[in-house]
Amino acid sequence: MSESRAPETATLLLVDDEPANLDSLERIFAREGYRTLRAESAAAALDLLRGESVDVVLTDLMMPGLSGQELLKGVRAVAPEAEVVLMTAYGTVEAAVAAMKDGAYDFLTKPLKRHGVLKSVAQALEKRRLLQENKQLRARLASGASPIVGQSPPLRATLDVIRQAAPSSATVLLLGESGTGKELFARALHEHSGRAQGPFVPINCAAIPETILESELFGYERGAFTGATQRKEGRIERAQGGTLFLDEVGELSPAVQVKLLRFLQEAEIERLGGAAAIKVDCRVVAATNRDLATRVKEGRYREDLFYRLNVIQVVLPPLRDRVEDVPLLADHFVARYAAKNGKPVRALTAAAVEALEAYSWPGNVRELENAIERAVVLSQGAELDVDALPDAVQNAARAGPRPAIPAALEGRTLTIALGTPMEEIELRVIRETLRHTKGDKNLAAQLLGIAARTIYRKLPKDS
Repeated sequence: MSESRAPETATLLLVDDEPANLDSLERIFAREGYRTLRAESAAAALDLLRGESVDVVLTDLMMPGLSGQELLKGVRAVAPEAEVVLMTAYGTVEAAVAAMKDGAYDFLTKPLKRHGVLKSVAQALEKRRLLQENKQLRARLASGASPIVGQSPPLRATLDVIRQAAPSSATVLLLGESGTGKELFARALHEHSGRAQGPFVPINCAAIPETILESELFGYERGAFTGATQRKEGRIERAQGGTLFLDEVGELSPAVQVKLLRFLQEAEIERLGGAAAIKVDCRVVAATNRDLATRVKEGRYREDLFYRLNVIQVVLPPLRDRVEDVPLLADHFVARYAAKNGKPVRALTAAAVEALEAYSWPGNVRELENAIERAVVLSQGAELDVDALPDAVQNAARAGPRPAIPAALEGRTLTIALGTPMEEIELRVIRETLRHTKGDKNLAAQLLGIAARTIYRKLPKDS
């Protein structure tokens, strides 16, 4: 899936209530190799936009029902990356200029001239291409040296918090499901901090047996236990002047919790078998996929330690909430594992990308990476198609794409807790859509694919 397509493969949506005008435009663009879709109303155009990837919308301004200006607002919600070019009669130029303030790229006066139409669309496509390149560049810069790939609103919001928290010395607690890349975000905190020149020392608290974990963290003196033939620094000491990353911190035993709490309070440790206090200056970043607050209530985790760790909390979004990032991540992993394994694979087919987007990725980025690595290793050609992907992904593709709720408008994500009554979910989605349409209930109904009377019925009388 290419973010910036060449003109011969770009898709244009032509909207006009006069079929003859649509026929004329289709002939113009067909000669240049463009793919065109057509709609005789704004409502029909919005329906097409929900299921098609469109680069430029070329629409008449004055139409029965929803106008071209109202369609513009709908495009900004349903397909925000598409550019809009308005067609208007001389008498409505002022309205077209007003629409440009709402985000239209250009307007053309009727009667249309072939050269002018082609030039305007080509320029709109160029603008779209440049915006996509800039967005990808910002995403790469935002990740610094850490390979955090993506540009979705949830990821951008998380990176904003990371950038704000990084310069401080405050302890950060990263919360997220397994496979969301907690160590990558911890490294981003380190690399954007004043301690970037110091060491980054990770330790997975769940991967080390409890009997060994304490000595790994705090170190030991010679003779502290059988086999301790010489002094050894622990991970905490090795993080001096840098960052200590405690992954899976929810798995600590009560005894280690006590010693870690003392370190966080006093900034000093004692090696096993030692009596001298050792001062350590390091920043602590912890991570867990456990609900520590619930564990505290159940008496399974120290409350004082939880508060020490939870100074700045960052919740990492699961991949199912970052669907826009799936193609970018997939391309990144294809390039990585093709180079690593000497394979000729260069890209994924459009059908493969659609399949990846349709799957919910319970294992998050780690599961996606494993799926792409397997597909690349077993591949023979230059492209990966659907049949190269795991069965679960293929099954999701056969089931069809996940329905999109137009509540993530203007980069805003609507978070709904599990167990929320359906009536409340409907009301929140309607209100968020109305916020985007500035109270226009007819346009909101078009975006949601429901009748306007349904909105009036669902809303409280005082709304």
